[in-house]
Amino acid sequence: MGQLFCCFQINQSTVGVKERWGRYEDVLEPGCHCVNWCFGGQVAGVLTMRVQQLDVHCETKTRDNVFVTMVASIQYRVVGEHAKEAFYKLSRPQEQIQSYVFDVVRSSVPRLNLDDVFEQKNDIAKAVEQELEKAMQTYGYEIVQTLIVDIIPDLTVKKAMNEINAAHRLRLATSEKAEAEKILQVKRAEAEAESKFLSGQGIARQRQAIVDGLRESVLGFSHDVPGTSPKDVMDMVMLTQYFDTLKDIGAHSKSSTVFIPHGPGVVGNIADQIRNGWLQGAAGTHKQRRANIEEAAPACENANLLLEATYIVRVMSHSPLKGSVSAQA
Repeated sequence: MGQLFCCFQINQSTVGVKERWGRYEDVLEPGCHCVNWCFGGQVAGVLTMRVQQLDVHCETKTRDNVFVTMVASIQYRVVGEHAKEAFYKLSRPQEQIQSYVFDVVRSSVPRLNLDDVFEQKNDIAKAVEQELEKAMQTYGYEIVQTLIVDIIPDLTVKKAMNEINAAHRLRLATSEKAEAEKILQVKRAEAEAESKFLSGQGIARQRQAIVDGLRESVLGFSHDVPGTSPKDVMDMVMLTQYFDTLKDIGAHSKSSTVFIPHGPGVVGNIADQIRNGWLQGAAGTHKQRRANIEEAAPACENANLLLEATYIVRVMSHSPLKGSVSAQA
């Protein structure tokens, strides 16, 4: 409708390119312009003056043979004074920018290891920006900012890197845990040593108090009861403690305390007792056998005489002199 009345509107943040009979004539600023199409005038196109962003995904290889995908964000805009060059010299600016990004990234990253790529991504971005500024300035475009927003290694490499990181952190955690356990054991040993030291002091004080009490008791008893010696007093004290112990044991139905002789000399006493028992048993057995033999001797003698007489009778009965022997008998 604007063309019908020779009026044309240019929006804000844009510029129009005016031609006459197909030849460049002027750059139209935002607003309403009269373009007489009857005399060959026309608006050939419109360029935006806003900052635009192009995300470029470039796959390349590092020095240590790891394939990564670099994501670069290029922010650019058209320079108003060079709108003519931007409109006529470059038909597809995004593809041109993408080509320069590919060229710089694929010439810079292969000289770096994977870890260095992550560390020097800002240097890569600056190299891309410098190359684009030199190239795009001729075409009326300004490179506002170049950013390397992401570095995506291969999935297998990423998993391996995560495992390496996890193993490193696990090793640190194990070391810290071992160090904590070491500190805990040292503190426990120090506490136990301090406890034993204090316990020893308490036992020493207790024994000292017992000794002081016994000394005062012995001295007091010897002084109050004439004719008693300290040994008599100690024997009496030990006997009293012995009966007190027996009383405490009998007061508890579930007491498991048993007093038995102990010491190196007890083994010899037990051996003597066993040997004496065997000797006494053997001696008693010998005496009993002898007595039994003495009691059975007369009966054995009579039995032997009887056997001899029977034998003589049997011999005489079978002899030719049986009658004379019988008569003599």
